Amino acid sequence: MKIIDRPQYIKRLKELIGTPDIKILTGIRRCGKSKLLEALADYIQHANPTANIISIDLTRIKFEQLKEYHALNEYVESHYRVGVKNYLMVDEIQLCKNFELAINSLHAEEKYDIYITGSNAFLLSSDLATLFTGRYIETQVYPFSFKEFCSYFDIDKDHRQHFDRYLKIGGLAGSYPYSNDSDKEKYIRDVYRTILLRDLVTKYHIPNDTTLKRVGYYLMDNLSNISSARNISNALSADGDDTNHKTIGSYIDYLCNAFVFYEAKRYDVRGKTYLQSLSKYYLADTGIRFAELGKRNMDWGHILENVVYIELLRRGYDVYVGKLYQKEIDFVAMKGNDKIYIQVSDNISGESTFKREVTPLLQIRDAYPKVLLARTGHDETDYEGIRIIDIPTWLIE
Repeated sequence: MKIIDRPQYIKRLKELIGTPDIKILTGIRRCGKSKLLEALADYIQHANPTANIISIDLTRIKFEQLKEYHALNEYVESHYRVGVKNYLMVDEIQLCKNFELAINSLHAEEKYDIYITGSNAFLLSSDLATLFTGRYIETQVYPFSFKEFCSYFDIDKDHRQHFDRYLKIGGLAGSYPYSNDSDKEKYIRDVYRTILLRDLVTKYHIPNDTTLKRVGYYLMDNLSNISSARNISNALSADGDDTNHKTIGSYIDYLCNAFVFYEAKRYDVRGKTYLQSLSKYYLADTGIRFAELGKRNMDWGHILENVVYIELLRRGYDVYVGKLYQKEIDFVAMKGNDKIYIQVSDNISGESTFKREVTPLLQIRDAYPKVLLARTGHDETDYEGIRIIDIPTWLIE
């Protein structure tokens, strides 16, 4: 498989080299965490040829004996070298039972710069504080962006004409080597169903996976719609599924913890307060929706909204759904003291659609930037202080 540079992640990992934290790479299965660990090891070896890098991939037979935490600890200690920088990189850490005992012990030695990845059903963000008693820092990895997609396929011009292709096959790059679309879709389905049926069902001892599958399908069918555990439960019960909102709420949490879906909470723009009731859910990668549901109930505006939401997360923003009186702003993106208001639309060529999209932005009284992203097919323009940008162009910038 072709390997491309992912500079934003390597830059972040470089910033963390030498810090006392346990560095943990998280993200949906097959998003490229293992390759990033390899790329980091290559960078360190070139930057510091004397460095001692202890690399362990627990999926390989030669490391099979290290799936017991005492053995893992002993192996690492036996490979420690005095007088040089020692780095420990462990891939698929969850395959070692009680791995946290070994990692915490090695971290306490203060001799190693530690980096780990693992299957996210067993290395969840919500579990990290419990697992690791020492300091840790999480770097979240996402499937390929549109810019990375173009880099992989050597697309350096006419980006817009390739954008539909990206929306369909998404950013799970393991599907890219397959020339047949049905093979690509099968690969993506296999990744998704492995998360559901092997990871989540195993971790949470789910007795019947049918309801979990249906919750996933419901969220895919309702991308960018306001949802709650109660209304999902009501919808599934109406179709004959014997469930309740507490179970549905747990299943939504499981899917979000495994980085399949992301929850976008609401933000009151006028009152500058965070709202607890109701949320929207976005899929880690649109390729999963196409692989599982095809073009059923397709709403291109919602698909584009999903792509923009994940891209904002990639760029380091905290992202909320904006509420202004009775109107909605698709996204309020915040990073430090920066804030951006964003509307997303498939087509704004019609006057009524254009007015509907810009009206909420014009009603915001503060001076933060306002952006309308749409498939304009044109260069950036300005409308009363609102930047109007073609979505593929914004994704490439």
